[in-house]
Amino acid sequence: MRSKLATCFVASIAFCGIAAADEVAQSKSEVVAKLPFSVGNIAFTPDNQLIFSHHPFYSPDVRVGKLTSETTFEPFPNAEWNTPREGTDHYLDNVLGLRSDEDGVVWIIDMGFRTGITPKLVGWNTRTDSLERIYYMPKPATRDGSQPQDIVIDRKHGKFYIADEDIGPGGDGSQAAIIVIDMKTGIARRVLEGDASTVPEDVAITVDGKDLTVPGSDGKPAIIKVGCDGITMDVNSEWVYYAPLSGRSVYRIRAADLADDSIAAGDLTKKVERYADKPNNGGLSIDYQGNLYLTAVETKEVGVITTDKKYHVIATDPEMVWPDGITSSPDGYMYVSASQVSAAAMFHDGVAQNKTPYLIYRFKPLAPGYISR
Repeated sequence: MRSKLATCFVASIAFCGIAAADEVAQSKSEVVAKLPFSVGNIAFTPDNQLIFSHHPFYSPDVRVGKLTSETTFEPFPNAEWNTPREGTDHYLDNVLGLRSDEDGVVWIIDMGFRTGITPKLVGWNTRTDSLERIYYMPKPATRDGSQPQDIVIDRKHGKFYIADEDIGPGGDGSQAAIIVIDMKTGIARRVLEGDASTVPEDVAITVDGKDLTVPGSDGKPAIIKVGCDGITMDVNSEWVYYAPLSGRSVYRIRAADLADDSIAAGDLTKKVERYADKPNNGGLSIDYQGNLYLTAVETKEVGVITTDKKYHVIATDPEMVWPDGITSSPDGYMYVSASQVSAAAMFHDGVAQNKTPYLIYRFKPLAPGYISR
C-alpha cells in the first residue's frame, strides 16, 4: 500500500492521491456558473472552453451552448446548428451527451427522437470552427426507445463507446446497451443489449424521501428505471467502466474486447466484470490514478470509488439537485452540473419545483483527470 504522501500533486491540488478507505476527505464545492436553463452534460476543450448541453428533459430551444461568463452562454457551435429545419439533418435535435477530445473536437450525441431523425454523433472542430464528421447510428445499432447519451473516445482501438439507457419514447430500460462506432468505417453496432450489466436493477430512485414515478401502462404510478447511463475509460484505454443509473453496481470490460466485433454476443457478456458498489448515479468520470467519480442523483453528492473499490462522498452541496454530467478540466478541477431533473413538475403532482439559476460546480479531485474521459 502506498504511503499517505506517496502521490501528492502541486499545491493547487487540495489533497493527496490514493488514500486508504478512511482517509478520503471531502473537497470544497464551488459554484462557477449560474444559468437560466437546465444543464445536462459538460465538456472542456483543450483550451478550456466549457461546452454544455441544455438538458433535453426540458425541450430547450438551444440544445448546446458555450459558457461565455458566469451567467451567460452562446449557442454551440452556432445558432444554425441549434435550429431544426427541413431538408437536412445537419442540426442538433435532442442532445444530452457530449465530450471533447485532445484535438479540440467536441463530439455531440444527437439522440434524434425529438424531430424523428436518425441518431448521430456530430464532431465539431473548435480549432477550425468547422464540422469534423458525422457518424450515424441507424437501426439496429439503435432501436425504438433508444436514448444514447454518454460517450467514451477510444483512440487506441479506434472506437467510440456510447451508453444507451433505453428510456426514449417507448423504452423502459430493459433493452439498454452499449453502441460501438468504428472511427474509420463509421459502422455502428449494438452490444450487451439487455445484459445484466446494462439494464436497470429493481430499485427505486428516491429523492428527498420521494420515489420518482411515471404513469405505467395501466395508468398507475410506476417506478422509473434507467439503464446504462455513465461510461468512462482509464488512461491506458484498458478498461471501460459503465453502469445503469438504476442500480448498485459499476461494471467494467476490457476495451479491447468491447472493440472486437468478432466476439459473439454470448461470449462478450462473459467478459464483463462487476467492479464495485455504488448508489443510483448519472455521470461517470475518472482520473489519472484510476479513481472513478460519479454523480449520486438522489443525495446531492458526487462520489468517488477509489482503487480499493470503496465508495466515498467527495463533494456535496444543498443546491446540487440531481447532479448530472461530470468531467475533468485542463485547470485540474472536476466540474459537475446540477440539472434539477428530480424537481420537475411531473414528479411533484404537476407543480414544478425546479427553478433558476441552474448551477455548474467544480471541486478538486483526488488526482487530475483528462477531458476525453
